[in-house]
Amino acid sequence: MPKYNRKNGFSFWRKLTNSLIGSFLVLGIVFMLFFAAGLASEQSGGTGEKTNSAQLTEQVVDYKNLVNKYLADHGKEQYTGIVLALMMQESGGRGEDPMQASESYCGERECIDNPELSIKQGVAHFSYVLDKADGDVKLALQSYNFGPGFIDYVMERGGRYSQELAISYSAEMYEKLKSDIDFRCIRPESEENDACYGDIKYVDAVLEYYEAAEEVAGKDNLLVLQDGQ
Repeated sequence: MPKYNRKNGFSFWRKLTNSLIGSFLVLGIVFMLFFAAGLASEQSGGTGEKTNSAQLTEQVVDYKNLVNKYLADHGKEQYTGIVLALMMQESGGRGEDPMQASESYCGERECIDNPELSIKQGVAHFSYVLDKADGDVKLALQSYNFGPGFIDYVMERGGRYSQELAISYSAEMYEKLKSDIDFRCIRPESEENDACYGDIKYVDAVLEYYEAAEEVAGKDNLLVLQDGQ
């Protein structure tokens, strides 16, 4: 039977203790790093949900100067960020009609096959609905999706955009047209409300990209949305 060496025994326990202390220190450092990263994200307003969804594609960023140019023709350069966010929602800047402006141009889909013409027409249409909406940005955005008839509908019901009005208008148009047009409900909420005409959450979807668009457009060119707009 081997003899117990007291010196070696103390050495073993000392090494074990030091090893455990070292492990706890490493775990503590890792925990502090995760905590600090989470705190920094919270202080900057990040949620982890919006970061990925709110980025602009390179294609949209590349169209910034062209968007600004055609907005300047209408005296609305300060809306560059809004239109970039709108384009991001429409197409991500991809394809020959990045503003999805064909219907406002010729009355049917896919008649525009030139990106610059798409931007020129899309900006003109946005400028038109913005003026018709008396500068109500959210009403103009939803009307870009629904059509200018939504503005008349809202004006007869208080004159300010709300998602409730968007839902009721969509439901009415869906009921009116569903026998002639094959609609696709693009959101569960649309199907639940029988509101499958257009996108009832179009405004929120566009504004998801607003912060990223602000960085691209610059403070001098971007309209800052006020409370209630």
